[in-house]
Amino acid sequence: MQSSVTLDDLPLNFQEVKKDLSPKEAVDEANRCLYCYDAPCTKACPTGINIPAFIKKIASENLKGSARVILDANPLGATCARVCPTEELCEGACVLNDISVPVMIGQLQRHATNWAIHHHQPLFKKGNPNGKKVAIIGSGPAGLSGARELARLGYEVTIFEAKEKAGGLNTYGIVPFRLPQEISLWEVEQVKQLGVEILTNTIFDEDIMVNEVMEDYDAVLLAIGMGKVPMLGIPGEELHGVYDAIQLIEEIKDGDITDRFIGKRAAVIGAGNTAIDAATCLKRMGASNVKIVYRRSESEMTAYASEYEFAKQEGVEFRWLTQPTEIIDDGNGNVGKLKCSRTKLGELDHSGRRSVEIIENSDFSMDVDIVVKAIGQTRHKKLIEELGLEHDQGIVKIDPVTHQTSNKKLFAAGDVVFGKGQGDAMVVSAVEQGKKAARAIHRHIQSSL
Repeated sequence: MQSSVTLDDLPLNFQEVKKDLSPKEAVDEANRCLYCYDAPCTKACPTGINIPAFIKKIASENLKGSARVILDANPLGATCARVCPTEELCEGACVLNDISVPVMIGQLQRHATNWAIHHHQPLFKKGNPNGKKVAIIGSGPAGLSGARELARLGYEVTIFEAKEKAGGLNTYGIVPFRLPQEISLWEVEQVKQLGVEILTNTIFDEDIMVNEVMEDYDAVLLAIGMGKVPMLGIPGEELHGVYDAIQLIEEIKDGDITDRFIGKRAAVIGAGNTAIDAATCLKRMGASNVKIVYRRSESEMTAYASEYEFAKQEGVEFRWLTQPTEIIDDGNGNVGKLKCSRTKLGELDHSGRRSVEIIENSDFSMDVDIVVKAIGQTRHKKLIEELGLEHDQGIVKIDPVTHQTSNKKLFAAGDVVFGKGQGDAMVVSAVEQGKKAARAIHRHIQSSL
């Protein structure tokens, strides 16, 4: 079956799904807020934004003041207004859930930060120089957040970034119809305007040596995130038409919107938020049929509930309790079929999740042209080990209070510490970790004076 999508349609398919509130809609919505004392919405926000305060300023049409409240607590507040699972965080905690519907906190946050984006007015300034230097490895949410805090405390901050553009996950890894790249790059600019130097296209052991950074700076914050999607470990992964979900989204986010998927049949392996992003991207790129294939059950998928609903609305199909076992050649070196087996869930394993067992004689195949791997991400073990840090399979071990690693001069935040009970894999959580790590660095340096 061919898709009715044409090449001319594709750019429109990648415009933001949610629309901005009009000024009147924003004021009307702000006036629904009860401005609770000891507000549960603020407690539910990982960055602790004073939500009643910023909403009240919208109601009085003080958008600069509203944006300042948001961005003071969360330097990536424009991004988080778009990608946070608000239904599980601030809006989920809104007291109006008991009697009506919650205040649209995410949309109001977007309204205020949009004002800041469009009006080009400085909201914060660099602190008085204190003569100390901090290096940050990685310019994703944790790195940018840490840099902003340190700059406001008077530190000379340099960020080292391997890619061409700063912003990490926000710039490259979140689909453009949820988060346009220009939003992330605006937040990068806000950090640079505080005097932070960002050195892009800088790869450790190629462009700069690890020992140089450790010697030249008073402290180092490791915020390198995670890497590519790992191999599936099944035959046929080398075939043309097999994609890494992270790389696929990065290409699309960077403007590579072509007709290569129009009319194609695709299977996305995995059921996290990245799998949802890849699947919905494929639909919007004109794929005629997209299936998410997951070896566990619907109740165990790790994607947000809102993302799952969005994928279903986009026409993505789901195949639960299905284990891919081989990608079959069409005879010309391209993907032709995906061979799978049915599975069942067993007892709890060492990770606390139910084990997966393949059902004997349950093999079947589905006709596909594209296979996308979305089964998590690898860790940057090589760099972590070069830094001599204690880690658990690439998850850097830190003191939960000080954010210090096994090297007391080196701190860590973001996805590099997420897992095994450490941290939470959300942009907003990484932002908060970056803030806390920056303040811990400040305490550490000041205590040694």
